[in-house]
Amino acid sequence: MDLACGSLEREECCPVPRLAVQSVESSENTATLATAVYERLRADVISAALLPGEKLRMESLRERYGVGASPLREALNRLASEGLVTQIDQRGFRVADVSLDELQELTQARLWVTEKALRESIARGDAAWEERIVVAFHRMTRSVRRSESGAPIIDAAAEIHHREFHSALIAACGSRWIINFAGMLFERARRYQLLSVMSPTQPRDIDGEHRSIMEAVLARDADLAAKLHNEHISRTAEITLALKDFKTEAGREPASS
Repeated sequence: MDLACGSLEREECCPVPRLAVQSVESSENTATLATAVYERLRADVISAALLPGEKLRMESLRERYGVGASPLREALNRLASEGLVTQIDQRGFRVADVSLDELQELTQARLWVTEKALRESIARGDAAWEERIVVAFHRMTRSVRRSESGAPIIDAAAEIHHREFHSALIAACGSRWIINFAGMLFERARRYQLLSVMSPTQPRDIDGEHRSIMEAVLARDADLAAKLHNEHISRTAEITLALKDFKTEAGREPASS
């Protein structure tokens, strides 16, 4: 056996490790692509760029997101596990429907979870927590763009800062589980939140609602903060439930809430 095998000789006589590395790299690339397309698909479902009930055709999706079938199917399976996409037997996928029953259930769950988390945060929160809320509120209001009519327009930055503000409110509750669960409920309710701000007959002062909640929290008035936060969540559900056909309303360009 030649123990002094050179680099070229090693490549010729030891092909298995090289193939193994290539296999790992290929797997990692597929996983990275799947994660990227999952995030884009998820955002399109939540924002109603892909309508409730819409059939997700693989060829159209491959062209839309510029990826192959393997990462796309992995992304769809992840979304199916979250309930944002439904699998139609072996025939493909559809965007999950919105429903009045789900909206009512989501709303009640959010009221239960977030009130407890908010009250605990007010009791436990320190100065750093208060500062986080103020900064999150400032970033959220600064990130909102408005149309010529003055209505807020949704975009990725505004979405991120809106979510960060609501996360900051309950960040001091002392439970990772509650924070994560509240975040999951927030994301699931987002499609309905977008529908609620499309109502032309029931305008809202979203910035004013958020400011009032923040001021009550910073004043450590747990009862008022909980009341305002519950009203904020419930108002979204009430407006959406009042829409005559909120499935077709999802096709409109939404604003930020």
